[in-house]
Amino acid sequence: MVSNRARSLKPSPTLAITAKEKALRAQGLDVVGFGAGEPDFDTPMHIKKAAIDAILDGYTKYTPAAGSEELKDAIINKFKRDNDLEYGRDEVIVTCGGKHALYSLFQAIFQEGDEVIVPTPYWVSYPVMVELAGATPVFVEAHEEEEFQLTADMVKKHLTSKTKGIILNYPSNPSGSIYYLACLEEIGKLAVENGIYLISDEIYDKIVYEGYTHTSIASLGQPIKETTIITHGVSKTYSMTGWRIGFAAGARDIIQAMSNIQSQSTSNPTSISQKAALAALTGPQDFVGMMVEEFTKRRDFFVSGLNGIDGVTCFNPKGAFYVFPCFKGLLDRTYKGRRVTSIAKWAEILLEDFHVAAVPGEEFGKAGYLRLSFATSMEVIEKGLERIKKAVRALD
Repeated sequence: MVSNRARSLKPSPTLAITAKEKALRAQGLDVVGFGAGEPDFDTPMHIKKAAIDAILDGYTKYTPAAGSEELKDAIINKFKRDNDLEYGRDEVIVTCGGKHALYSLFQAIFQEGDEVIVPTPYWVSYPVMVELAGATPVFVEAHEEEEFQLTADMVKKHLTSKTKGIILNYPSNPSGSIYYLACLEEIGKLAVENGIYLISDEIYDKIVYEGYTHTSIASLGQPIKETTIITHGVSKTYSMTGWRIGFAAGARDIIQAMSNIQSQSTSNPTSISQKAALAALTGPQDFVGMMVEEFTKRRDFFVSGLNGIDGVTCFNPKGAFYVFPCFKGLLDRTYKGRRVTSIAKWAEILLEDFHVAAVPGEEFGKAGYLRLSFATSMEVIEKGLERIKKAVRALD
């Protein structure tokens, strides 16, 4: 019999949607996939070449469990260059993807009896990871009308003596929202005053629009930096999802604890992928600008098209590569006798009857919404948008 912990788990809903999508395609159906958060661009050639060279040069053995020193140095330089943050090698860890960085971090700092502030909408794995560490997620709802901003005043209403951490994710998956400087300063001050960890997931920091410049909350003064752990990775910025290289930076005692956990679980991230990540961080960065330019075109087209559908409204994302439209206006309508009782039911109709795969907002803690990734081609977006319009027109 499996453990209670394992029995309570369900697969990642984004991966589950992708699996259903692939199963329908295997049946010969033309399915438009908006589920996966994975750039459709190929990994840049100089990064792939670095991995090939690593194999040919025999760089195929163990590295230190927390990552090679040369990759740590590149990560340190990235934080200095992009965020004006200073870290030492003992304050940085390389992990097996950004998700792994978060998992190891939560295992290192949370335990039974702790409470963790999780703003909604949230990335699907935050609550599960908090619970796997024995802690309790405390959800604080952010609203579209306020651009999905979490404020210090909102957090204060949920603080208790058990509050151990606050999770921030900006740009956000799923909403594409960002945090404004004043808001970050207030949350940082609150965390310092109450001795609360700030977990700042900044993996989309380079995928931003309309001239927005990402500000890491850790850069807002030494006291805030000391209570902040940044998690990051190369997956989104360099279209390296399958390479599985993430990283984190923070206080050395926390990073050491994460390193100990990693040494007893995965050991080092793949040596070959570490060489590829090194090339990504130290090589030409023009690929990122090209990708963001293309994402901007897709975002603008998608948002405009969704807002043009009767009963649908769509927040204009400031970063990442998702739209998070509100479909509440369609609730209680019917399709061939099937009542749209929730957006999860709507997503089911879209997939099964109109062959559009998307993740319902319920999975992100926000009922009434649907997450659609525009990390796919304009052709696919156009086709999918037309199918969504057709589906809405078919409702009674």
